[in-house]
Amino acid sequence: MQRSEALTEADRLMTICNSCRYCEGLCAVFPAMEMRRAFTGGDLNYLANLCHACGACYVDCQFSPPHEFDVRVPSVLTRVRHESYADYAWPRALAPLFRRNGLAVSLIAVISMAAFVLGFVAFNDPAALFASRHGLGSFYALMPHNTMALLFGAAFLWAIIAIIMGARAFWNDIGEPSSTLTRSRPLLRAVRDAGSLRYLDGGGVGCYNEDERPRDTRRFYHHLTFWGFVLCFASTSVATLYHYLLHREAPYPLWDLPVVLGTLGGLGIVVGPLGLYAAKRRREPAMMDGGSRGMDVAFLAMLVLTGATGLALLVLRETSTMGVLLAVHLGAVFAIFITMPYGKFVHGLYRFLALLRYARERHGA
Repeated sequence: MQRSEALTEADRLMTICNSCRYCEGLCAVFPAMEMRRAFTGGDLNYLANLCHACGACYVDCQFSPPHEFDVRVPSVLTRVRHESYADYAWPRALAPLFRRNGLAVSLIAVISMAAFVLGFVAFNDPAALFASRHGLGSFYALMPHNTMALLFGAAFLWAIIAIIMGARAFWNDIGEPSSTLTRSRPLLRAVRDAGSLRYLDGGGVGCYNEDERPRDTRRFYHHLTFWGFVLCFASTSVATLYHYLLHREAPYPLWDLPVVLGTLGGLGIVVGPLGLYAAKRRREPAMMDGGSRGMDVAFLAMLVLTGATGLALLVLRETSTMGVLLAVHLGAVFAIFITMPYGKFVHGLYRFLALLRYARERHGA
């Protein structure tokens, strides 16, 4: 017996699939499955995070509904994957709160941090809240840089520690030795496969979403989201170097590197998540886990809110709306930090670790 209903159902499906093996050329899940005759909970979580939910196995399967075997590999592995966020979360007691109320918790975090910033400004200098400001350092007239850095540095540090602890729990549960992390060939192969979303192609024809016509739009929107996030992080990193090494304070000119990176990244984390959400709304219900959408939607919503408020702040930073926009933008960033370890974000890390294990199993050192 597995430790949850979802794992028990995944065990049943993998046993059926291991007898059939028709889908072995579609993605990495089925070759990895064929290396096993029985499945532990860790094995099933490994396979679930290896799955990219391209939908090809559901479309191709002779045992999918209305067959009595009711084989729905994408939806069941998605449910296992969602449960793994809670199984490996640290501290685990917080995971149910985010899972059941992901969007509500995220919005509360946005509103709370925005209210804190606005209250901070109102307490120190009420006139500054709606004042129009120009030139370097105008952001920090609302809240000193050191205060801002302390608040968001603490939230980011919390997120990093929690994510590392979750990844450690996942790695231990799937039973992979730590030595795999030091092997260059599996690491390079995993980086290549993760960076290209190699297995989001339905075995070469494209992913399936709302019908039996393969498309690659989800791959495109995934790339926009990922690279948008990376560019936003790069923008923040460059701005930090500017502040501490060059003693240059934000906001920067439109042509300066932090602004260019942030603008491109902001567009990515607005368009990408909106595209993914639209695809999710159209997706065939039999390929989805309808009961675990909270943190998925919350993460996409926070990315869109962060990108949209950041772009609006860029356009309106010298107007009287700058103070309110900055408060809401900082609230969205804070919400992303505190929810990252408990939802969709960690799947990117677990998937990379699953691809790393697969590269070691399939291709060796």
